[in-house]
Amino acid sequence: MPLYVGLDVSRDALDLARSDGHAARLCHDDDGLAALVALCDGATLVVIEATGGVERAAAAELVGAGVPVAVVNPRQVRDFARATGQLAKTDALDAAVLARFAEAVGPEARPLPDAEQRALAALVARRRQLTEMLTAERSRLRTAEPAVRGSVEAVIAFLEGQKADADRALAEAVEASAAWRERDDLLRSVPGVGRVLSATLLADLPELGRLTGKQAAALVGVAPLARDSGRLRGHRTTWGGRAPVRRALYMASLSASRFNPALRSFYERLLARGKARKVALVAVMRKLLVLLNAVVRDGRRWDENVAAAA
Repeated sequence: MPLYVGLDVSRDALDLARSDGHAARLCHDDDGLAALVALCDGATLVVIEATGGVERAAAAELVGAGVPVAVVNPRQVRDFARATGQLAKTDALDAAVLARFAEAVGPEARPLPDAEQRALAALVARRRQLTEMLTAERSRLRTAEPAVRGSVEAVIAFLEGQKADADRALAEAVEASAAWRERDDLLRSVPGVGRVLSATLLADLPELGRLTGKQAAALVGVAPLARDSGRLRGHRTTWGGRAPVRRALYMASLSASRFNPALRSFYERLLARGKARKVALVAVMRKLLVLLNAVVRDGRRWDENVAAAA
């Protein structure tokens, strides 16, 4: 019989529930991880919630032992729990819900990012954090009283230095990897795509090039979703997906809608048909992502033929 395992991970404990009814609570240490691998031996699938990196050691141990692992979005699991009437929440109950989720939904088991991929993702995330802090401090500076203006300016100068360091570290990380260097060259050959979007895609969308255009759009959250019921035809909206990729894609699409001939023409056609600017820009985001997926998939630098074929 297939064996499905749900694993709830916290800093101190590993709560495990199996579809055959066995449950256990283990310490989150080397001995506990070894016992976890033994309890999951032969499992069809182990499902773990993403918990800000706390789950990484357990997932790595299981993947290293050849056990299929899926790390899933906690919101998806909570929605599943509510749908099945499970409203109470404890670590043991969460593990049981994860086991049921594994059996009912069967999320795809994927390889974990390696240390190099995690390092690049951390650099991209840190640059994004520094950008957000700089935006906040520059906003404060506009209304700062003279008594605190010097302090705000000092913080801005420090953050600008840190952001410059993050940019250099990102460039060095991409340059150090032959595979990333080649993919970065392909991505940045597309007009409107700069180093920030390229690095974000390398770090946060490693599946790019192995997906269909529709799959890529759905994964990032730029695919319009239907909201129809009976005679009601609701507005198509986009939501969910990988927010960091979507934010970087939005900024690149602003540039591409002006400087990429194919996307500028596409954007202007949508406006001429009466589409709102925001709706048209989201369509450009989706089109740009599909184009980038095709460029990476085919290993071809940008040209007009790529735009026509994508």
